[in-house]
Amino acid sequence: MRFNFSAIGNILGYLLIINGGFMATCLPISFYYKEDDWLAILISSVVTLGAGLGLRFATRKRENRDLKKKDGYLIVTLGWIVMSFFGAMPYLISGEIPTLTGAFFETISGYTTTGASILTDIEAVSKGILFWRSLTQWIGGMGIIVLALAILPFLGIGGMQLFVAEAPGITPDKLQPRIQETAKRLWFLYVGLTLFEAVLLFFAGMGPYDAINHALTTMATGGFSTKNASIAHFDSPLIQYIIIFFMFLAGTSFTLTYFTLKRNFKKIIKNEEFIVYSLFILSITVIVSVTLLVMKGMPIEQAFRDSLFQVVSLVTTTGFVSADYTQWANFLTIVFFVLLFVGGSAGSTAGGVKVIRHIVLFKNSFLELKRQLHPSAVMPVRISGRAIDGQIVFNVLAFIMIYILVFLVGVVLLSSMDIDFDTAFGAVATTLGNVGPGIGDVGPVDNFAGMPMAGKWLLSFLMLLGRLELFTVLMLLSPHFWKKG
Repeated sequence: MRFNFSAIGNILGYLLIINGGFMATCLPISFYYKEDDWLAILISSVVTLGAGLGLRFATRKRENRDLKKKDGYLIVTLGWIVMSFFGAMPYLISGEIPTLTGAFFETISGYTTTGASILTDIEAVSKGILFWRSLTQWIGGMGIIVLALAILPFLGIGGMQLFVAEAPGITPDKLQPRIQETAKRLWFLYVGLTLFEAVLLFFAGMGPYDAINHALTTMATGGFSTKNASIAHFDSPLIQYIIIFFMFLAGTSFTLTYFTLKRNFKKIIKNEEFIVYSLFILSITVIVSVTLLVMKGMPIEQAFRDSLFQVVSLVTTTGFVSADYTQWANFLTIVFFVLLFVGGSAGSTAGGVKVIRHIVLFKNSFLELKRQLHPSAVMPVRISGRAIDGQIVFNVLAFIMIYILVFLVGVVLLSSMDIDFDTAFGAVATTLGNVGPGIGDVGPVDNFAGMPMAGKWLLSFLMLLGRLELFTVLMLLSPHFWKKG
């Protein structure tokens, strides 16, 4: 088949215009705090807007809205890469991150909501640049393509191809028959919850700047903080509980949250993924809390709060830190490493494998034992009481197998760069899962500044793979994708 390159260029131009517009929103922050970074942000915004307008102008006469699946996958992957290169400009021009490798790593970590950072002194970075850093996560959280679908009516035709490629999963739920209306409702909900959290954090004791930044990165399940010590800096139980609640909410399907606000509580009761997601977090929290009580002698409330915060942070792939969990116990370090492979709910801003895939995997595995005893019996996998198509089961099994394979290849490649075993495992697991902190030298109180240049590019690629859930990116690497027909 032929690619619709004029339409692809046209849409990429619009995405750059959106990106440049978001950059410009950082200027008031720079002016208010009298920072010198305003010029770097202004130049970056103008260049990005100019590139977007130029791309739009170059493709305006040949615009064709008829998008096929291959076009959608190409637009989404190129969109994230192009946005990341242009999004790195404020870091480079301001000098806050002077190398392209470092600036691109920080930017794609933002857009993919990973939260892995190379900044060694976050509090020394100017306010405008830090706000842009948080904003990249917020933009990437709900998805730059979904944002385009929400505000650009010209994408109404062929929009479903972009939505499927942007938010791949078992079943991308639609709130409305029209995909554009779905995108709008998701974004209104996303904006509303972000503002609500910012207000609560402000009244809990955070300054307005910190409250807005942390609300942006919490709802995106990104984990970028304005403080070197992350959430531990504030030393406030109330702030931690507020962030725990919103991390949990952001790790839940946004369509489920939408139906809950519409008082359709049956959706929660009947949603098997949400029940497993909630019970899993509670169970691991109890295990960690008891371990801290017995081995560390912590007060009950602190043990529960620290445990709940870190479990929710890792399961939802947010990556905020309230304590150094690698110092608690070797047993718990292994538990937290396993959590890097869990992920939140499908339809949330969380990364990772996703809870629903784990449910399908385990159910199918147990059913396979029964099928061996009763080979003639028809035993479909059921989710929330309904049988799911066998093709979905195959898709889940393929996804998990490829995920493990990519993880192992990533560990081998990173280890070949003279990275120690623990750090290689932790770095690959946390970037592929879009979590942020890992184990080894990239643990909760460390960062990725010490990674070699090749390692940063490898991990950047893994972040993109994880954010677009493998298939969207890997398809582009397949020769079959580029064949005609």
